[in-house]
Amino acid sequence: MNPITPSRPLTALVALSACLLAACGQKDDTAAPAAADAAATVTIRLGHVAPLTGPQAHLGKDNENGARLAIDDLNAEKLLIGGKVAKFELLGEDDQADPRQGTTVAQKLADAHVNAVIGHLNSGTTIPASRIYHDAGIVQVSPSATNPTYTRQGYKTAFRVFADDVQQGSVLGAFAVTKLGAKKIAIIDDRTAYGQGLADEFDKAAKAAGATIVTREYTTDKETDFAAILTKVKSTRPDLVFYGGMDTQAGPMARQLRTLNIGAPMLFGDGACTVEFHKLAGDGADGHYCSLPGVPLEQMAGGSAFRDRYKAKFNTDIQLYAPYAYDAVRVVAEAMKQAGSVDTAKFLPALAALNYPGLTAQIQFDEKGDIKDGAITLYQAKGGTWSALETMGGKAPN
Repeated sequence: MNPITPSRPLTALVALSACLLAACGQKDDTAAPAAADAAATVTIRLGHVAPLTGPQAHLGKDNENGARLAIDDLNAEKLLIGGKVAKFELLGEDDQADPRQGTTVAQKLADAHVNAVIGHLNSGTTIPASRIYHDAGIVQVSPSATNPTYTRQGYKTAFRVFADDVQQGSVLGAFAVTKLGAKKIAIIDDRTAYGQGLADEFDKAAKAAGATIVTREYTTDKETDFAAILTKVKSTRPDLVFYGGMDTQAGPMARQLRTLNIGAPMLFGDGACTVEFHKLAGDGADGHYCSLPGVPLEQMAGGSAFRDRYKAKFNTDIQLYAPYAYDAVRVVAEAMKQAGSVDTAKFLPALAALNYPGLTAQIQFDEKGDIKDGAITLYQAKGGTWSALETMGGKAPN
């Protein structure tokens, strides 16, 4: 039997189908852009670690909110890195302010091959975690850990956008003696890397300024009853009580100080210089002093606008470190942009050499990874809020 010869209509149909499949030799204007868009996107995963449960959760959530606001802004800006639109994602982890949990979640983020880590909040979790990130080749930028050990371990992956306790402790010690006129000082700390570290620096600076440390007492970052310690402190008749620790202890301590009729004011660092301190201290809040690395929010470039945007998005006030968490994300993104790469080996040198006009300051890092020219501001508790007294040092954004 002879093969069937296609009729002309069938031949035309086959030819038309072939033409359609081949787009008749013309470019497909609908599929190509979608494919190009997909190819021109790079996903960047940033880890964020802070206590999201437990007594310090309010501070941890504050950090995370600041980082999330930066992520939202970067994605809205459609930042280009190496010619590709960057899509940022935040992987949040809870370290419960516990060093063991801190190393556990650090290893989790290292195993997930995140591009960088923002955190941790506490020095006690930041320091042990920093070795894990270093060994994994992951950049770590802390917005709040102030213990000097963090950047003095020789890890080129470790940075912070916040003045450390050497700077803060020396300012606090001088302020206590020269401005507050304290000659006899009692010191209490919570034995954490942050609390003890800051207290040690304050101790040295206060003595150098001419003060006498009449007693040095210790508590924990879990305690809320300080009657025994404060009774001992009262017997030394101090001019000032310095506390190295967080607001969760400083607040109740201030309230109990008033109950025991101890007239000396308290002085403490950034960990207790928060909105929450006033809630916890109640009518014992006013008259105490604190320091906070950086300039007051109102003096930051765009600080008031940031405060309003934060409030509108999260329906709460900034506690403490949110602006610094925001800047920590932004400096990582800027380094990637300048290097044209999300590869640590390529953007790490750009980060180390960065000169960036951040929200909180003009951000440059020294050879250790610490911010250069870090400012310290002193505050006094008045009428349920912190009133800025003076700022020492610092460099405003260009």
